[in-house]
Amino acid sequence: MKTNHEERQEMNRRQFLERLGIGSGVALSLLTIGSVGAIASRSRGKASGAFSPLQDETGKAASQMTYRTQNGSGEKISLLGFGMMRLPKEQEQVNELVDYALAHGINYFDTAPIYGGGTNEEATGKALSRHPRSSYYVATKMSNQNGSFWPIEKAKEMYEASFRKLQVDYIDYYLLHSVGGGGLDNLKGRFIDNGLLDFLLAERKAGRIRHLGFSYHGDVKVFDWLLDNNDKYHWDFVQIQMNYLDWQHAQRRGRRSRGDANAEYLYGRLEKLGIQCVIMEPLRGGGLSNVSDDVRLQLSRARKDDTPARWGFRWVGSHPNVLTALSGMNRMEHLKENIETFSPLEPCTDVENALLARIADKMAGLPTIGCTTCAYCMPCKYGVDIPGNFAFYNQAVTDGRLPLPDRSAPDFEEKRKAYLEAYRAAIPTAARATKCQDCGECLKKCPQELPIPTHMSRLVEMTRKS
Repeated sequence: MKTNHEERQEMNRRQFLERLGIGSGVALSLLTIGSVGAIASRSRGKASGAFSPLQDETGKAASQMTYRTQNGSGEKISLLGFGMMRLPKEQEQVNELVDYALAHGINYFDTAPIYGGGTNEEATGKALSRHPRSSYYVATKMSNQNGSFWPIEKAKEMYEASFRKLQVDYIDYYLLHSVGGGGLDNLKGRFIDNGLLDFLLAERKAGRIRHLGFSYHGDVKVFDWLLDNNDKYHWDFVQIQMNYLDWQHAQRRGRRSRGDANAEYLYGRLEKLGIQCVIMEPLRGGGLSNVSDDVRLQLSRARKDDTPARWGFRWVGSHPNVLTALSGMNRMEHLKENIETFSPLEPCTDVENALLARIADKMAGLPTIGCTTCAYCMPCKYGVDIPGNFAFYNQAVTDGRLPLPDRSAPDFEEKRKAYLEAYRAAIPTAARATKCQDCGECLKKCPQELPIPTHMSRLVEMTRKS
């Protein structure tokens, strides 16, 4: 006999399926199968591990989203994942985005306790809890990476708070957040010495965590150590930064440490171990969608209807060991375009991969700052808009509007004035690089390990008169 809770869940599933236009007869037959987005019937073309989505009673697909099968559980995960880091402030807007995403096949939602100044999990929970629990997979993290090492009691408080805010009694994908920064000593202080990782392993065994993994930035020795101990920890997935620029050019991009690795190495090692990847920064903080006119022209000649963003997503999704690629979609037009890109995914050809590799080689030679605009460094106590300053500078580099380095060039002064005028229009006075006081507080927060104060000095130099 069903409990009241089970009856309510079944009713909610029926309502959700009917909202998608699925007849009641079909809905009844699907109630025991699990996630709406997890239902699949056939492989989809060259995208290895991809599946077709739910169909209505006429045989027409409710969506064309591409899915990948999670190793072990058999869960069908949408190849496009919803990165919930930068959500709209209004809950109604969040709800609207989540509703549209679910209705069009997205079923993986990634958040963290520190996103949105600590409000993100709650907003995510409010939006998702309006839908059947079986219709989505939620990922969140142990975000204990800033400040001194936490005792296990404090970490458990963050862990339990995630359940309350997300309004769930189990978490599908749980991550050790941003390991790598600070090296092995930092990893051991955060997770090993205090018994926290042992606790999380026990929680996975108990079923409150369904899949356990980690997100990686920084010192590759940490990445390798965790994988070297995979026989002990049995990682279910690993989240890495991967895009066609970082594939072979992640190293030597202005970081403070030299212990980082190209995405090609990270992906290759995980693939050999059979550990699937969740991808963050597939567009490198938007940098691969705001490309130069020259790059845009090359891409347009190859596929005239594809935006640079689509190229970036297609490249990532073409890798068969990718479980899902996260995109921060806080605007409906971005959500719709990205869904179209993955519905279904058209994998990149060898010729297209070669084109993107040539473009990446050229991009790697530009003096850009390796900021992905994640805003982990914010807020700055002196009011500096760190990601905003870096984004403006990088776009100027990409567009060829940068006046440096040759001050003797005939057009230097003209370019400098144009750059300064545009900078003043884009960045408010109180948020400019000149307000940086070299306090260094941002250094320990940056997952890219950028020497932020040094880069701020570069930006100040850009506007200095001869």
